[in-house]
Amino acid sequence: MRWVLFNWLSLGWLLSSMLLAGCASLAPPPAPPAALFADARFAPPSEPIGAHDLFALSPAMRTYLNSSAFTSRLRTKGMQHGLVDALYSKSDLKLEYESTITRTASQTYAARTGNCLSLVIMTAAFAKELGMPVRFQSVDVDNAWSRTAGLYLSSSHINVSLGERPADAPRGYHPQRVLVVDFIPRDEAARLRTRELEEDDIVALFLNNRAAEALVQGRRDDAYWWARAAILARPGVASTLNTLGVIYQRHGEPALAERAFQAALVREPENLAVLHNLQPVLVALGRPLEAAALAARIAAVDPTPPYHYFDLGTAALKAGRYDDAVAHFAREVRRAPYNDEFRFWLGVAHLQLGHVRDAREQIALAVDHSTRQDMREVYAAKLAYLRKMAAGTGTHIR
Repeated sequence: MRWVLFNWLSLGWLLSSMLLAGCASLAPPPAPPAALFADARFAPPSEPIGAHDLFALSPAMRTYLNSSAFTSRLRTKGMQHGLVDALYSKSDLKLEYESTITRTASQTYAARTGNCLSLVIMTAAFAKELGMPVRFQSVDVDNAWSRTAGLYLSSSHINVSLGERPADAPRGYHPQRVLVVDFIPRDEAARLRTRELEEDDIVALFLNNRAAEALVQGRRDDAYWWARAAILARPGVASTLNTLGVIYQRHGEPALAERAFQAALVREPENLAVLHNLQPVLVALGRPLEAAALAARIAAVDPTPPYHYFDLGTAALKAGRYDDAVAHFAREVRRAPYNDEFRFWLGVAHLQLGHVRDAREQIALAVDHSTRQDMREVYAAKLAYLRKMAAGTGTHIR
């Protein structure tokens, strides 16, 4: 998963991180312009910056790799299926999906949790240690949007395949001998188009995600150094240049922000995230006519940006127009059915109308779809309240 950011006050900052920005394998991109970075404007990082240990196995991972339980699975199920069973069996490591932080392989193993990029990295680390060919893929699914700390974040999806590569065809390549490890349902994943990524792409996505996550936490200096490292790892990728532009914008450096966004547009002239982010920068630079022309161009292409109906729904909810709120939230849910925030507020609107069963259904789906432990706890508490309320009135809510 990679992130794309943008500032919701003006639909301005869109960050792409993994899985949460340009994931596709590209022609060799140009080197970043020499004047793109502004190291002197930022304090030194508060943490080590880089990805040299991204796929490194910790001593605990090596111990597990050599354990009898692990080796037994490899013997009985084969290398690929045995590895996946060892890592993702509910009876052993008990790994959980959680989207907040992008981790290295060893950090994911230690925490027993990670987003899809973290889990892909950890799976690849074990597979590489076992000598398996590893192939990374960007999966063609609609990006999922979330909003936090004044930023919109778009997450895309990545998986990993273990086994032969198509390049092995002259030596008898067989697709059935390739195991795709994905964190969406297998039947759904099989229908989706994929694009192969290089390991350098994965490194850049990891670094870019770290930049986005630091920015969400308000650590602008660290965010800058992570974004800088991402650009150097994969120069010329629009998503990482976009992230750097957002960081400059939040740091009060509109001229530098414009430079980064324009560099991204050289690579991807129609990138809506970058165009959205550039528009308020032009306003800040005292170029209102350019900004207005760009806003009109964006509106023609993207008249209902992320959270459009959600914002209409929250406005209706505040005004006490609960039927309208339900209608707006339901429209947002239809175009983003796995967004837990949309489900939750649709449930709240139903509750205001006395639709307790509908409210319970939507909030239960919010719990199921949430990828953040803190939000799952919030939704679960509201769901428990609804069940208690239903019990008090004699209504049966499962």
